[in-house]
Amino acid sequence: MSGSGGLQGIKTIEELNINARRVFIRLDLNVPMKEGHITDDTRIRGALPTIKYALERKAKIVLASHLGRPKGDTPQDRAKYSLSAVGQKLSELLNLDVLLFEDPNGEGIKGMVSGLSEKQILLLENTRFAPGEEKNSMEMATNLASFTEVYIDDAFGAIHRAHCTVSALPSLIKERGIGFLIQKEITWLDKLLNAKEKPFLTLLGGAKVSDKIGVIENLMEKVDSFVIGGAMAYTFLAAQDIAIGKSLVENDKIHLAQDLLRRFKNRGKKLILPVDHIIAAEFKANAPTQVTPTAAIPPGMMALDIGPKTIALIQEEISKAKIIFWNGPMGAFETPPFEKGTFEIARGITSSEAITVVGGGDSVTAVEAAGVASKVSHISTGGGASLEYLEGRKLPGLEVLRQTDFRKELEKPEPQEDDIV
Repeated sequence: MSGSGGLQGIKTIEELNINARRVFIRLDLNVPMKEGHITDDTRIRGALPTIKYALERKAKIVLASHLGRPKGDTPQDRAKYSLSAVGQKLSELLNLDVLLFEDPNGEGIKGMVSGLSEKQILLLENTRFAPGEEKNSMEMATNLASFTEVYIDDAFGAIHRAHCTVSALPSLIKERGIGFLIQKEITWLDKLLNAKEKPFLTLLGGAKVSDKIGVIENLMEKVDSFVIGGAMAYTFLAAQDIAIGKSLVENDKIHLAQDLLRRFKNRGKKLILPVDHIIAAEFKANAPTQVTPTAAIPPGMMALDIGPKTIALIQEEISKAKIIFWNGPMGAFETPPFEKGTFEIARGITSSEAITVVGGGDSVTAVEAAGVASKVSHISTGGGASLEYLEGRKLPGLEVLRQTDFRKELEKPEPQEDDIV
């Protein structure tokens, strides 16, 4: 079993009676938007199986989601972060009316829910417009619970937040469970945490060592080989007194990187760090580049991608792996000419015969941009939630759904960095 408890004690939507009942479904419809238009509807499509299942059982459905990080309920935020476009897209995909309800705390909502026809769904406006959402307000939860018979959480990307529609509300609903998306996500992440396949390879990239320390800690005993790329690699190189020029570095985490290097060695874990780099004098599109002959980066230059020797090293490790987890790009892949390392690794992973799990927004974007997303065994949509789950943390949105005394579990203090280093 996973350190986070997996799905033990949690019911799925298929185990609950939702026939013709009032069902509140918390989704993650936090899609990227540009000038009021949805640029990627992946998360909306990911929610469809759960919605359709409820529709087939003639449930009266209320959907809720956040979008972005509005500062409050202002005209400017309403214009920028409204779920109006999301409602329209849902209406198209489901071929029914999606009614956007502005005020989830208003009295009129109860009557609207009761009066929904079989070809109508109610979508609450952005939950973060309500001040009670991020405060995990029990008052707001009580109002929402007054018309809710069954609660379903299918917002994997939000289950690590102790927010009202994720935590307080389900605590008031006896019949509560998860939808198909969360069920799939946890099943796949547990496959990593309980991996029997060997060798197990984990690739971690991105900017900060501090963002990945918990995952490294929890996977240390399970993983056979680690690859560390991206900007976080330069902190590890600095920890070995290797020159890093003016590359990004977390100076306050060098001691942590040194400790991890010792622990990798003591446990016999293979660690691959960049042995060469693509460097430039400045970070800008189409900047003139050089390839370093070694891991050292000259003064006045910054590393922005892994070099060809490093790519070859990683590809060799990928070819031997039976299960692979990848989180974080190997370089500044959004800006050419610094995309090659990340794209080559994406292609290598998806060409292997290994079970592959890719998580984290940038990694997902990378496999999509490389044109190989369809070849990944599982792409996790959770971002921060995926990482926290793999760290072994108790996630509020999951714990509240267990048919146990979850409150005592949530009261336990989270481990501090000093406790886990």
